Amino acid sequence: MGYTVMIVDDSDTIRTMLVRTLGMTKLPFDDILTACNGVEALEQLREHWIDLVFTDLHMPMMGGIELLEKMQQEPSLNEIPVVIVSTEGSSTRIDELKVKGIKGYVRKPFTPEGIRDVILDILGGWEK
Repeated sequence: MGYTVMIVDDSDTIRTMLVRTLGMTKLPFDDILTACNGVEALEQLREHWIDLVFTDLHMPMMGGIELLEKMQQEPSLNEIPVVIVSTEGSSTRIDELKVKGIKGYVRKPFTPEGIRDVILDILGGWEK
C-alpha cells in the first residue's frame, strides 16, 4: 500500500518532471495528484486524502507559503507534511521556511535520490 502525493507548481514542465522523478524513486505511490497553484491545491486537498505535498514557492493566485498557511488553519489539512521545491536555496531562507512549518526542502534541479530521501525522511520509512 502506497502513499498519495500532490505536486503543486505553476509550470507544467516541472509538474511533469516531478511526476516522472517520483516514478524513478521506486517508491510505491497509490496516486500522484497535481495542481497549478495553491487555490487548486486546496480544493483537491479538501476532496482527497493526501499524505505529502510538494509545492513551489512562487505561483499565481496562491503561492506555496500561503498554501501552507491555509492548510495550517484547517484541522483536516494541518498535519499534512509540505515540502518546498524551489530554486531559492539559501540556508537562511530554508530556516525561515522551517519556522513556518515546512517539513522538507528540495532545490531545483532535483534528482530521484534527493526526492526519495526527503520522502523517506518525512514519512519515516515506507510502512503504511
